[in-house]
Formats: sequence, structure tokens, C-alpha cells
Amino acid sequence: MIQAAPKVIHFDPSDEHVKYSWLVGVEWQRASRWLAGYSYFNNSFDQKCHYLYGGKSWPLGENNSNWYLKLTGGVIIGYKDPYEDKLPINSNGVGPVIIPALGYKFNRFNVQANLLGANGLMITVGYDLFR
Repeated sequence: MIQAAPKVIHFDPSDEHVKYSWLVGVEWQRASRWLAGYSYFNNSFDQKCHYLYGGKSWPLGENNSNWYLKLTGGVIIGYKDPYEDKLPINSNGVGPVIIPALGYKFNRFNVQANLLGANGLMITVGYDLFR
């Protein structure tokens, strides 16, 4: 799957935030719903960052439900001075994170709401390249 983030909603907007944070990424998911991915993004403070992760998704409701929950965990690289404290654990710009998401899939397209801790919500859209 390829994905992009057209929108980040900050729960507590600040003048320090850039007007537009973006994300592009790729994700591979097995039939067992285990997944791995990589994203390149511009964080809220105009720093280019990377997210390397693994995780799993679970369907909600009946077997053919289009709704799903997803939980990913990995490392974010790129939160540096003076914003290194924006990640709770950060050593030299590298910090572990866990990101829960709620998604909806229709055919090859999906939309996800990814919870960014207590800071915000990132909306992503994706497209499955292979079936």
C-alpha cells in the first residue's frame, strides 16, 4: 500500500506549528494482518522525519467488515533540537512510538485516523497496489 497524509489536526494548536504537515509512506501487510512500513514526513515543526514500524490490524464486526483497528510501533527519527522534547523518549533524534488507528477500507482505497498521543490526529489515505 502507498499512503499519504493530507491533514494533521492538532488538539492544542501553536504558533510554532507549520501550516502544513505531510506524510508519504509504504506499507506491506500479510494475509495474517501483520504489517511493516516506512513513512517520510514533515513534522509539525518543519523537520523531516522517518517512521519505521511494524504492527497488526484487526477487522471490526463481521468477517467482511470494512472497518478495522490498527496498532503500529516503531521508531521515529528526526525530532531534533529545539523540539526533541516533543517525543516523550528521544535520544539524539531517535524515539520509540506506538500509534493506534481506526480505518475504513473500500476496495483498494482506505482512510485512517491515526492518534498521535495527546497531541493530535493524522488523517491518512492509502491505496493497495497489489491484491
